[in-house]
Amino acid sequence: MTEQKSEDLKEKVIKLKEMVTYQDGSIVSKMVVYKPSGTITLFAFDAGEGLSEHTAPFDAILNVIDGEADITIAKKEFHLTEGQMIIMPANVPHAVKATQRFKMMLTMIHA
Repeated sequence: MTEQKSEDLKEKVIKLKEMVTYQDGSIVSKMVVYKPSGTITLFAFDAGEGLSEHTAPFDAILNVIDGEADITIAKKEFHLTEGQMIIMPANVPHAVKATQRFKMMLTMIHA
């Protein structure tokens, strides 16, 4: 499969669920947009996989596009399902844990 650049995706209908695939025991990511003002990255998590607690210097918007996950922000847990989103504030500790296979779109606002 050929790597797509964000320029290749302009003026096209995109099926988010199909842009990143699950892999057993892994987390798969695909950067869709990379600009100085922000990024959009798609992730596919196998069940039980996750990102340990960390911080980011920018606000991050997490949109669930498939499955379910537990999101922890400043020690407060949120259970999200397909079609839901949450904003993780800049410089606040957060973590992601797939409770089942889970895909998300992460939008980082740099400006």
